[in-house]
Amino acid sequence: MTGRWVIHLPVTAPDLLRARIFARTTARVLARLSACVDPGEVTVSAEDEQGVHHRVFCDRLLPGGARCALPVDHTAPCSRRAPWLNRR
Repeated sequence: MTGRWVIHLPVTAPDLLRARIFARTTARVLARLSACVDPGEVTVSAEDEQGVHHRVFCDRLLPGGARCALPVDHTAPCSRRAPWLNRR
């Protein structure tokens, strides 16, 4: 045993798109609060098919070892940060 625990927090959404949006938002907020959150591992599943997981973030490995932080279905080039997070 690693000594770490995983939190499973069931939250419902009416469809896959909104489930992914909510999961991305939640993961990003929690990642700012704690280094223990791994957004790249966030998935969503249908309530009656919880064994079928849908990824939320791309999480592709980038040069230098970082991971892509964009949504799984993005069309822009992979990036460490979502471009809309760079705005001030």
